[in-house]
Amino acid sequence: MLNLTSAALKVFLALDPCDMRKSFNGLNTLASDQLQAAPARDVLFVFTNKRRNRIKLLYFDGTGTWVAAKRLETGRFSWPAPSETGQRRIKLAPEALQLLIDGVDLRGASFKPWYERPE
Repeated sequence: MLNLTSAALKVFLALDPCDMRKSFNGLNTLASDQLQAAPARDVLFVFTNKRRNRIKLLYFDGTGTWVAAKRLETGRFSWPAPSETGQRRIKLAPEALQLLIDGVDLRGASFKPWYERPE
């Protein structure tokens, strides 16, 4: 089961938009190739589309892979911008992911140490 409050959970957020038609295999390939991280237990990958009104989560729980999706009826997700040229992912604290999913706009704010975890 997916638990966003788990201290062991590693959250990788893809900064580039992706094709939301992708499912298990397509998102797994993106995680491996684009984000250079292998799907593993307690690792969660987060993807969005170009309009930032949809997200997909890819998670392996040890027995199988989960794909979860959310579509906003109105508005857009506040998506972080790369802090370095060529950066394709950031590592977030699970609490930061919850803020993002809940619609908190973090743009223009300075990132606190708990928001982006060092890799």
